[in-house]
Amino acid sequence: MTTVLAMQFTGGSPLASFIPLLAFIAIFYFLFLLPQRREQKRHGEMLAALKRGDQVVTMGGLVGEVIHLTDEVVQLKSGDARVAVERARIARLVNPPAAVK
Repeated sequence: MTTVLAMQFTGGSPLASFIPLLAFIAIFYFLFLLPQRREQKRHGEMLAALKRGDQVVTMGGLVGEVIHLTDEVVQLKSGDARVAVERARIARLVNPPAAVK
């Protein structure tokens, strides 16, 4: 008798208990994983489009001009120094000044 009463009070399908978990996973995906994938894609496209003469900033904060490129290494000129940096360590391009019309 107590088993029957316990089943009546708990009720519902086991699938219903997974709905909050699935909702949490969906929210986590849309808030964290999707934007990160977009940023990785944008960064990869930027790295693929690098060319000589581009002004870049490395993840270490070094600002320099691209003088030589290979698949893995980018050679930068910063002041009088020349530095070789892994291509993946380029953080961003320096925005060129806006053209005056």
